[in-house]
Amino acid sequence: MHDVRIDRLAQVLVRYSLDAQPGQLFRIVSPTAASPLIKAVYREAMLAGTNPLMRLTMDGLDEIFYKNANGDQLDFVPQLARDEIETIDLHLSIIADENTRALSGVDPKMVARRRAAMSPVQKRMMERSANGDFRWCLTLFPTAAQAQEADMSLSDYADFVFKAGKLDQADPVAAWQAQRAEQAGIVTRLEAADHIRIVGPGTDLNYYVKGRSWVNCAGDRNFPDGEVFTGPHEQKTNGVITYSFPALYMGREVTGVRLEFAEGKVVKATADKGEELLHSLLDMDEGARRLGEVAFGTNYGIQRFSRNILFDEKIGGTVHLALGAAYPETGCHNQSALHWDMICDLRNGGEVFADGQLIHKDGKFV
Repeated sequence: MHDVRIDRLAQVLVRYSLDAQPGQLFRIVSPTAASPLIKAVYREAMLAGTNPLMRLTMDGLDEIFYKNANGDQLDFVPQLARDEIETIDLHLSIIADENTRALSGVDPKMVARRRAAMSPVQKRMMERSANGDFRWCLTLFPTAAQAQEADMSLSDYADFVFKAGKLDQADPVAAWQAQRAEQAGIVTRLEAADHIRIVGPGTDLNYYVKGRSWVNCAGDRNFPDGEVFTGPHEQKTNGVITYSFPALYMGREVTGVRLEFAEGKVVKATADKGEELLHSLLDMDEGARRLGEVAFGTNYGIQRFSRNILFDEKIGGTVHLALGAAYPETGCHNQSALHWDMICDLRNGGEVFADGQLIHKDGKFV
């Protein structure tokens, strides 16, 4: 039986998140497992007058690539990829994993090398987005594999996904617009601050944000959404942070992550599990040891950890800090092939101070 929430999701993605206009070139990238959503998005894209460009993938191809690629293949960047990022107007990526651990047996160094090769394309994508020349969005279609990761049935997980996107409400777009208006006040407060201090169990971290731009996220680049973020000054993060939830990378977990920063750089890193992977990723390149993003999760419709960063970083009452690549529009220029979000839960005793004044306590702004 067809789920009408899929049609509603497609409408919101095309009409609101991407604000599709007639004549625009609209690239849609998705695994075939998301076929109900692909068809719904394609229909909406046509009705909006865009020119859809389909890029369908299949589960298991990445595993085959990494298990068979030689050095030249890892470093190869198709000219088509360079050309497309210069010409497309809209880009939608759909997550629909049928095996969330498919790359668990792949050497992270191979992935790092591949990402480094493709980083100029990713950098150009970020530049065009920051300039307003290009719009993109990342979303998810519920699958059994993702439901298992979240310890839910597929039916319950689908409810979780659609509720997180406010698709259970009469007018999802109006609901996201209301959240954007509420977050605008938070952005105004944060942009007046010079430095931020986060205090919690195993955490006392200071970062400097004077002159940086905070971005109000309410359903445009990610769906679901709900965060405000910026990029800190590259040399002015100091202290220690202990992350509450497992940090996930290519289906592998690193738990109990504790990072110590001095002058913006990770100088000590430990983990209860997966410490070797943690150190490997920190050594990916020069920018991997510095923060590219600091953010507050503001989606209080997401209250549980589901092992998918698209949702977990939005959990209302948390903060996440990403090692590696920054978003240029924030004013941060840290560059890396890595962008690894890690989450710290502030809902039980956590505090955040802006220039010494308490602004966030027990997971809520005060």
